[in-house]
Amino acid sequence: MTFDFTISATEGKARTGVVSTAHGSIRTPAFMPVGTAATVKAMHVEHVEATGADIILGNTYHLMLRPGAERIARLGGLHKFMGWSKPILTDSGGFQVMSLAALRKMTEQGVTFQSHIDGTKYELTPERSIEIQHLLGSTITMVFDECTPHPATHEVAKKSMELSMRWAQRSKDAFQPREGYGVFGIVQGSTYDDLREISAHALSGIGFNGYAIGGLAVGEGQAEMFRVLDYTPGMLPADKPRYLMGVGKPDDILGAVQRGVDMFDCVIPTRSARNARAYTSMGELNLRNARHADDHRPLDPGSHSPINRYSRAYIHHLFKADEMLGPMLLTQHNLHYYQELMQGIRGAIAQGQLDNHAQTLREGWAKGDMPAL
Repeated sequence: MTFDFTISATEGKARTGVVSTAHGSIRTPAFMPVGTAATVKAMHVEHVEATGADIILGNTYHLMLRPGAERIARLGGLHKFMGWSKPILTDSGGFQVMSLAALRKMTEQGVTFQSHIDGTKYELTPERSIEIQHLLGSTITMVFDECTPHPATHEVAKKSMELSMRWAQRSKDAFQPREGYGVFGIVQGSTYDDLREISAHALSGIGFNGYAIGGLAVGEGQAEMFRVLDYTPGMLPADKPRYLMGVGKPDDILGAVQRGVDMFDCVIPTRSARNARAYTSMGELNLRNARHADDHRPLDPGSHSPINRYSRAYIHHLFKADEMLGPMLLTQHNLHYYQELMQGIRGAIAQGQLDNHAQTLREGWAKGDMPAL
């Protein structure tokens, strides 16, 4: 099975299609649940699969620290280790080094840092990042890059982007091509049009199986993110998948799809669920609110959520009682809602109805929850 991307329909800049990999097909636009430490928090893998997810994301930084890439390789690779047979994308670890590690030092060679777990010193270079992802058996490997701070001056963003492009070349050189496996480059350049163009051109010249857009959803706000997405996807090869890293809420995803993005990941649906927040066809709901305490109705009658068998009152009770089932149920619901969202988007593009579908979705979110009982 070759690593391939086939586009079956378009509407404006939006596309729907399939990424073919050694571990199965990924229907696009796709949302990847985040399984940072070889687990999607609060979920069995069969429940993740039941939501409709075709691919999940794992994290190089966390897995290299615990239990270790070499150990996972000895145990048969990440797919076998966690019991997930479908595609896995692993990020390079760069973002976590910048956000979690202590006493980090960056040079042209890479980054040295101390583990946030036990203080052990590590070095992460483009070559080592690619090696770790190979040991894990990642279906899609991401190049090692620097997470540009935000906000950043043009000078700082340019220097950071140029370093990431040099690291992208080293990452590609270190990648071991295998049938059905891919490696993605990452466009950087902060919110500067000229830097994004230089980065996209450099990555296209190196040649990757897909292209990610990094350095967004880092505090710039939706309007500025959409402004960057108005032009950046179009700078990338049209026949390769485009992945917007770390995004986002349902409206962020919808807007990015309309601007030509094919793949997404974000901790929002799982993290929000652990904090009693649910995503629904009526917008975001807080199940800790007292208005739900006597509500016998299901969470989202407008969806096919697997937890609609439970009342809002019951879920409210679980959170008030600090029962672990509460986060488990809402995680299952939120991931199901996100996959239902993606399925609807794919179907709308195929029928040439995405704009109408998007308007209906946004009207539902804006309308808000049902009146309290």
